[in-house]
Amino acid sequence: MSIRVVVLILSFLFAGVASAAPDLDKIRASIPNIDTAGLKAEMDANENLYLIDVRTVRETNIMGGSIKAKRNIIMPRGWLEFRIEDAVKDKNAPIVVYCGTERRSPLAVQTLIKMGYTNVRNYTGGYEEWIKAGLPITTRDKAPNNFLYSMPIQVSDRVWSAIGETAPSTYENGGHNNNLSFIIGDDAVMVFNGGGSYLLAQSLHIEIKKITDKPVKYLVYENGQGHASLGGSYWKQVGGVEIIAHKDAAEEIRNRKEQILDSAQRRLRDKFFATQMVEPDVTFEDKKVVDLGGIKVELLNLGAAHSPGDIMAWLPATKLVISGDIAFHERLLPVFENSQSGEWIKSWDKFEALGAKIVIPGHGGPTTMPVVRKYTRDYLVYMRGEIGKIIENGGELGDAYKVDQSAYEHLDTFEELALRNAARIFQAMEFE
Repeated sequence: MSIRVVVLILSFLFAGVASAAPDLDKIRASIPNIDTAGLKAEMDANENLYLIDVRTVRETNIMGGSIKAKRNIIMPRGWLEFRIEDAVKDKNAPIVVYCGTERRSPLAVQTLIKMGYTNVRNYTGGYEEWIKAGLPITTRDKAPNNFLYSMPIQVSDRVWSAIGETAPSTYENGGHNNNLSFIIGDDAVMVFNGGGSYLLAQSLHIEIKKITDKPVKYLVYENGQGHASLGGSYWKQVGGVEIIAHKDAAEEIRNRKEQILDSAQRRLRDKFFATQMVEPDVTFEDKKVVDLGGIKVELLNLGAAHSPGDIMAWLPATKLVISGDIAFHERLLPVFENSQSGEWIKSWDKFEALGAKIVIPGHGGPTTMPVVRKYTRDYLVYMRGEIGKIIENGGELGDAYKVDQSAYEHLDTFEELALRNAARIFQAMEFE
């Protein structure tokens, strides 16, 4: 075949590609659009607004995150037609679609309009414009050069915490979806929560050594879950670290060891390197006091709550509590099969009586008692009250799914947990 023929064929092919390329200007002119100022105003005024980010998760990681919004959904353009109707069931709901540089979002808006969505707009600036405007974003990894999701922050004179993502454990957050805290005494350091892997615990230790030269002598598992205990394999290797847990958490670890390991390994893959389950060295029932030198830490179990063996670290001298999973606020609390929602409320009364001024919850940033009360105790009281009425009136499980939880839908993990919580509370209350 002559070079001339090859050139003609290639010219024809490229001409075909060019002619098939969408005319973005023409599409943009035919659809509703919104600029940066308009989107910011809309987000402030309408908490029911959906933002659909049509980039991939990998792209959001590379570009530094997504727009921070109550309802921001990452839905890659190639999956839009298949997933949108599950995510946004009301076709009259307000939707704004965006991508990185506004190349895919006009096409996505055009598709949604064809699918019957009536109130959908294209964000003309794209994520890059949002960033340039200095507006709030959320990221799947705040410390991209570290296995930690975010670096430790100082909460008080002696207490630091690396705040995990308020989301399920994922490969992207490295399993750092809970808070990894540490208390620095004059003689020793106590770490509260082992973390979800060997590498995560190792990364935390590296940061601890940048802050203090005091040795880590104690590791506390807040309960028997993987994100509390799997990092124990690193601390055991370090040596000289006493691992402490409640006796019920120790039993949970023994009984569910293989299940916890398998689940975490499937999520974290190569990031699960060297991770093993390590049982605690010391267990207790109600209270254990640890003297770190200059500060005493009370490890407390106040009764049944979120999961077996829930404990907290109480620092009476400073009125600070590392509450573990008895308290939530930025994400919706999860009700597990072994959660005891009624007892959780009773345990809460003892928790409240401590008089804490600063609360480092199991998930989410440091806060105060009124905030965690609103999103933990008050949520449980409300749900049990509504579901109690359903049971009293002879209702069924399907009725529990209809309980109005809209007051909490702005919380992270709401979509994943709201219906599941309703079902588990109903199933438990049926037999109370």
